[in-house]
Amino acid sequence: MGKYTMIFNEIDKDKLLIVGGKGLNLGELSRIEGLNVPSGFCVTTNAYKKIIKNNEMLNILMEELVILNANEIERVSKISKEIRNIIEASDIPNDMEEEIKGAIFMRGYDYAYAVRSSATAEDLPTASFAGQQDTFLNIIGIDSVLYHIKKCWASLFTERAVVYRIQNGFDHRKVYLSVVVQQMVFPKVSGIMLTSDPVTSNRKVISIDAGYGLGEALVSGLVNPDIYKVRDGKIVHKKISSKKTIVNAAKEGGTVEREVVTDIQNMQTLTDGQILQLESIGRKIESYFGHPQDIEWCMRDDEFFIVQSRPITTLYPTPENDGKNRVYSSMGHLQMMTEDIKPLGISFCKMLSFWFGENLTEAGGRLFIDGTYDLKSPAARKILIKSVGNADILMKEALLNIINQKEFVKSMPQGKTSINVGTGALKWIVHAFKLYLKNDISIVEERISFNDELINDMEQKIKKVSGNELFEFISSDIKELKGILTGPKNMGVMVLAGMAPYWINKNMEKWLGVKNTADTLVKSVLNNVTTEMGLELMDLADAIRQYPKVIEYLHDAKDETFFTDIEKLEGGNVAAKAFKEYLEKYGMRCAGEIDITKKRWNEKPTALIPTVISNINNFETNSSSAKIEQGMHEAKKMEQELLSGLEKLQGGMKKVKKTKKMIRLLRNVAGFREYPKYSFIKRFWIYKTALMKEADNLVKKGIISDREDVCYLYFEEFKEAVRTNHIDYSLIEKRKEEYKVFEKLTPPRVMTSEGEIIKGKYNSGNIPKGALVGIPVSAGTVEGRARVILKMEDANIEEGDILVTSYTDPSWTALFVSVKGMVTEVGGLMTHGAVVTREYGLPGVVGVENATKLIKDGQMIRVNGTEGYVVIL
Repeated sequence: MGKYTMIFNEIDKDKLLIVGGKGLNLGELSRIEGLNVPSGFCVTTNAYKKIIKNNEMLNILMEELVILNANEIERVSKISKEIRNIIEASDIPNDMEEEIKGAIFMRGYDYAYAVRSSATAEDLPTASFAGQQDTFLNIIGIDSVLYHIKKCWASLFTERAVVYRIQNGFDHRKVYLSVVVQQMVFPKVSGIMLTSDPVTSNRKVISIDAGYGLGEALVSGLVNPDIYKVRDGKIVHKKISSKKTIVNAAKEGGTVEREVVTDIQNMQTLTDGQILQLESIGRKIESYFGHPQDIEWCMRDDEFFIVQSRPITTLYPTPENDGKNRVYSSMGHLQMMTEDIKPLGISFCKMLSFWFGENLTEAGGRLFIDGTYDLKSPAARKILIKSVGNADILMKEALLNIINQKEFVKSMPQGKTSINVGTGALKWIVHAFKLYLKNDISIVEERISFNDELINDMEQKIKKVSGNELFEFISSDIKELKGILTGPKNMGVMVLAGMAPYWINKNMEKWLGVKNTADTLVKSVLNNVTTEMGLELMDLADAIRQYPKVIEYLHDAKDETFFTDIEKLEGGNVAAKAFKEYLEKYGMRCAGEIDITKKRWNEKPTALIPTVISNINNFETNSSSAKIEQGMHEAKKMEQELLSGLEKLQGGMKKVKKTKKMIRLLRNVAGFREYPKYSFIKRFWIYKTALMKEADNLVKKGIISDREDVCYLYFEEFKEAVRTNHIDYSLIEKRKEEYKVFEKLTPPRVMTSEGEIIKGKYNSGNIPKGALVGIPVSAGTVEGRARVILKMEDANIEEGDILVTSYTDPSWTALFVSVKGMVTEVGGLMTHGAVVTREYGLPGVVGVENATKLIKDGQMIRVNGTEGYVVIL
């Protein structure tokens, strides 16, 4: 190893900061027995650092670049170009030049070389940075190699590389560049091999792209390659393309494009034997690195050479499994929360899960239901697919696609099904029948009162325990909570809350030809804690709208000093009282609230401010009362219209009597549907308050450095840390790094144990061409400005806007009073956003894949909640 150079076989896994990602991987590849890696060396990052060190102008430009965001393309482009010019014009110091010449001399001055950039933030397991810096092929002569080394250094600041780093959170000042100088191979055939299928993500399938000449033709898109797919030593797919262009080495250096001889344009580029040989090489490389790989290969004289291998960073991790064929469904899509969940949150989700607890598994910081045993069982399969269909049609369709793969299903193992309610369901129905006969508003009021008393009693008891006793108390209380939430008294009401709208919608369409009438009949029902939460935030806005100083402060409010700051202002005491009263009732809520580690509104009151300001700007005083009255009026009007229509039918009076009873039942029980989640989220806040006191004690004892560290521990690990006053802190640090990756992932709805992502499709029927298809959940059509909002605290809603977001949970309800329609990427007929849009009478379409990417903030759109599509105008 020299001061500025390292040959490949000197490089080991600890040399990333010296040789960059590409150089590191080449060093590792050169250690794999039986693998041909062309000889070469790296000009280390020490050389790059010396070039940029003490260059005042360069440092000034770098500081300017650091503060820019990815949207400031013009400034990024200008500054990046200036930096490149400075680097390319710089002189290579004599000692550095002599060392590089010496490394080339060892291989031969007469050889042609590939000169490739290798950044310290490149070809990493967490971010590939593929193609962000430059590569130069067939470089001939010492002076030309030295010149192209400088070109590589400068390419660290191409516009695409700079923007990519900004988007992925890498500091330009902390990313350095090494340069790979590698002997050229002039191949007959070259290509790319992915050890996981790029289309399906199946880890068992290798995909090989192959074309004539240098791989540059494939990389730059000049030619359509042959595509071969191989599984377990068998070629399972071939696509032989017409390869009309070849890139070869030019005699004077560089490359040249030529036309492929007609006779071989449509020939298979590799023989079957060569394809299988490549598969074997790919699996060997994958096994060495322990992760699916993106491999660049070439073939000369029937011999394969590997010129690069990098990890595939776009794959969603698969759950740990026993190697048998299994099927996993995303719990996040069913719960309307597809963000990552910290380990402590995962523990609570598993403990509270009613039916799937034993078969819940995690991957990528999310929970998945292992539905293998349910899909294997014909009886359980029907229940699973029907229940999933109510929450997410695309997930249902994906599971049906799995069922159609007969051989796969046949090979799945049998076991205890997740959904086995047994005699419990019979008890629910018996109790539901008793409540149906009673049909009174007191049904729900009694259940809410009973549950509230239990929560208040638990809150007093938990204050008296600490340490190990606290963890035992929480475990016991969750078991009791599950028994209550799934007991016949609670579930009897839930059965009726589902049956009543189903009966009404079915029969009103059958008898009168009117669809989705329950959507209107359910407006302004009593005891709906979620809609009340949204309306009461309007009342909070009323309390402060007359105090301009308070409103001005809200634009720059800070969570840490929120109440002390606000109380100093004119009207501050009134505003503080209004906020505190609201938080007393709803402060345990937040976006993604099923993850106990998420910051609650009690901890982050400023999350409510955008909605409060929106309410002040968009509504008159007492608008909440007006909305309730309007909803009741619309529901009553709909009832009268239906009954009037039924009277005219044959047997009309009998139909009227039955319908009146079902409408009354609907309005009596519909509000309860939102209460169970409210009650357990309320308990979550009480648990969290007690647990964070234990976290504070660990901080005081120096066992952890920050109270939030406990979020990266599972419940039992947290318990053990409290018991022993010890934790391996490297475990927390490791998980923090993992979650930096997890938070950027998009979980699939359904995947197999082989990593294959199974997708469903909508029946688009008569949907207009170019429209975005989804699930119609609330009838009506509306046009307006799209507000693409990923976090509730970033909401800036004006009257007439249409909310476009990934998903909604109850914490988003406050926004629904301001918008005219809703579009989400996740959801089904009975999920939160769907229910609330119906109650508020807003057209809604859910399950629109990639809606937040395809629809731009501020675009005018039309939402058709009757047919289920969105048109960008």
